[in-house]
Amino acid sequence: MQKIKDRLNPKNNLNDILDEAYDDALKDKSFKEFVSKIKLKKEQLKKYTSLLEESKNEYNNCQECKNLLECKNKLEGYAYLPKVNNGTLEFSYRACKYKKKMDKETKYHQNVYLYSVPEEIKNASMKKIYKTDKARYNVIIWLSDFIKKYKENKQQKGLYLCGNFGSGKSYLIAAMINELAKEGTKSAIIFWPEFLNDLKMTFNSPVKSEFKTKYEKVKKAPLLLIDDIGAESVSAWARDEILCPILQYRMDEKLPTFFTSNLDLKALENHLAITSKGDEIIKAGRIISRIKQLTEYEELISKNLRE
Repeated sequence: MQKIKDRLNPKNNLNDILDEAYDDALKDKSFKEFVSKIKLKKEQLKKYTSLLEESKNEYNNCQECKNLLECKNKLEGYAYLPKVNNGTLEFSYRACKYKKKMDKETKYHQNVYLYSVPEEIKNASMKKIYKTDKARYNVIIWLSDFIKKYKENKQQKGLYLCGNFGSGKSYLIAAMINELAKEGTKSAIIFWPEFLNDLKMTFNSPVKSEFKTKYEKVKKAPLLLIDDIGAESVSAWARDEILCPILQYRMDEKLPTFFTSNLDLKALENHLAITSKGDEIIKAGRIISRIKQLTEYEELISKNLRE
């Protein structure tokens, strides 16, 4: 179809051009059916022929679509559709049924502060956890019990979960946190080594509020998972000025705190003791003492699920 702008010349009447363009569009059966549902007269509709054709194409795409991955529209999960408002035709993007379903299912993400964690952890679910390995049963039962108890009493001990690489420690605890997030519980899941590196950079930043905002969000989160503690490069600053105050605050406020690590508590104590200042076993012991106050202890020795 010839574009409207190509027809414009001083000899043509604009109204005739709009009529012709609209009548040409009506030759398309799907366009005719589409505009027949709009309760406006031709005199109004013909002003929007190009937009209506675009809208009709997106609407038709939606009728044939089976999931978000098949979306052919300009904005995934949305269709550019018309609406009559006080006798005027307006166009806007509207979410499709698949987008609405996904948004509803992932709304809980708003309740979880994530720092440097993979998509798998973000979407972890108790319904999808790997249950065929009996070595995981005790941990799964513990987490399921925690969900029930937490709903009745927010002042619960968390869990220090250590075990081999790839055993699914982070996924299991994240699944439990996400389950509670679906019911409105705020939480934070942070990959500890990266979080410390970021705090160190923002600590010296001219924008001091950036450091405080990140630090306070983690320290005061109703539920907190410190993921992969023991994998960080130890410094007295990270141990004594960052980790220790976080743990002390959470002890005082009785906020459930969770840890994952490849190290058991004794190995973690040795790890935290060695800094550039030498062997500081007493200061490391203070951290371990707080972790013991905050958590119960479980080991998970299981097959490497990342292989």
